[in-house]
Amino acid sequence: MTQLQRFTFSPSTGAPPPVGPFSHATRWGDQLFLTGQMPTDPATGALISGGVVEQTRQVLQNLQSILTQFDASLDDALMVRVYLTDFGDFAAMNEEYERWFSTPRPSRTCVGVTGLAVDALVEIDLIVGLASPPKTTENV
Repeated sequence: MTQLQRFTFSPSTGAPPPVGPFSHATRWGDQLFLTGQMPTDPATGALISGGVVEQTRQVLQNLQSILTQFDASLDDALMVRVYLTDFGDFAAMNEEYERWFSTPRPSRTCVGVTGLAVDALVEIDLIVGLASPPKTTENV
């Protein structure tokens, strides 16, 4: 029987503190579900400065920091969901996004929303396929 595991990581791993009452990741079998990450600085939890390009870069760095704990990368993503507060930022976000994923890229949904936590411009969550067990079964 597959065991459900939830993980929360300390900022020392490069994962920012959660902005709410949730885990960074939930594992079910060989699938990993990553909570939507905000463009926050892992050391302070504060929103970084800059526009959608800088914020997209920080979100992807935050996601990669979590994936590293599972010996995974963004290229292991099965599904990506992107949330934008201004769909006028779609092209700029895509330009940065393309730098982080090898081709062929994973399936993706991108939606416009009226607002995001911490007044972010972008949020991204992932569903990832894992090939190996996590580095640790303990929350860090």
